Amino acid sequence: MIVSRRDVLRLSGLGAAGLVLSACGGGSTTPAPAAAGAAGSFGNLSVQLSWIKNIEFGGEYMADSKGYYTEAGFDAVELVSGPVDSADALVLAGNVDVGISAPDATARFIVEQGAPLKIIGNTFQKNPFCILSIEEGAPIRTVADLAGKRIGIQAGTNQQIFAGLLAANGIDPASLEQVVVQYEPTPLTEKTVDGFMSFLTNEPFLVKADGFTPVTLAFADNGLPLTSESFVVLQETIDSERDKLKAFLLAEIKGWNDAVADPAAAAELAVTTYGADLGLDVPGQTEQATAQNDLIVSADTKANGLFTATDAAITDVIGALAAIGITITAEELFDFSLLDEVYAENPDLIVG
Repeated sequence: MIVSRRDVLRLSGLGAAGLVLSACGGGSTTPAPAAAGAAGSFGNLSVQLSWIKNIEFGGEYMADSKGYYTEAGFDAVELVSGPVDSADALVLAGNVDVGISAPDATARFIVEQGAPLKIIGNTFQKNPFCILSIEEGAPIRTVADLAGKRIGIQAGTNQQIFAGLLAANGIDPASLEQVVVQYEPTPLTEKTVDGFMSFLTNEPFLVKADGFTPVTLAFADNGLPLTSESFVVLQETIDSERDKLKAFLLAEIKGWNDAVADPAAAAELAVTTYGADLGLDVPGQTEQATAQNDLIVSADTKANGLFTATDAAITDVIGALAAIGITITAEELFDFSLLDEVYAENPDLIVG
């Protein structure tokens, strides 16, 4: 089973506000298995996930279950379940050590509030946003196909990101109709909209399971090359607890290397352990894990390691942020020096 972003509200029996409060209150703490020689010098680690405990965080599950956090020097790790309005806000408030967010969200906090935040790595080298359509309706294969179509967009941040896609491609918003929808793709399968803003790794599988043929138009491949699933921390933590953050990154790299290499094993952990209360199934989660590997692994990460970004990639992200109305410099948003040090000290973690 692949749970949509709307389904989670139904599964939990909570509205969106209730989910935010639940996330802010913390999640279950999963003690990392004992590991030989573990120093335990950094105490406990808290990581705010951006979503429910499905396969989206397979690397964290691998790192926890295999004891990589303990080996890196942590006593226990708390993976705090989302969804949340903003992991950045929880990091800023000191509620968690690390938040999983996205460059556009973090950049807005920095620009609009002067928040002392930094992104120290990106799990997804490509953002998962797409316009989903179906062959049985009015398929949208190129940005030019958007003209004259009725597109379902979720209110809020997604509207801003979609506006950036149009701006990056010189498309007049008046050339199409935007309709506010929720997070499940029923309007698409019922053909009340022609296209639906979704994640490449989620809703396309839902419509396929309903007997439709999905067609996707990826934002990252069409003028909006934002990264996603970014590790956000306080500048103060970088300054005063640099070794702690490097230990976190070390464990994460090991966990995600394993998750990428064995999607089925990561899916098993999501279904039976970390997301056991969500009604997930291994085949569905494995399919999603395999799909998200295409967002995580690139030619650059094969050369430089997971979570890294080349100067060219960073320039692309800054340009994409400008397209959605956020003016920020790379130095204000990113600090990849910790990753550089981790890989310099552990070159065997670079898996080509």
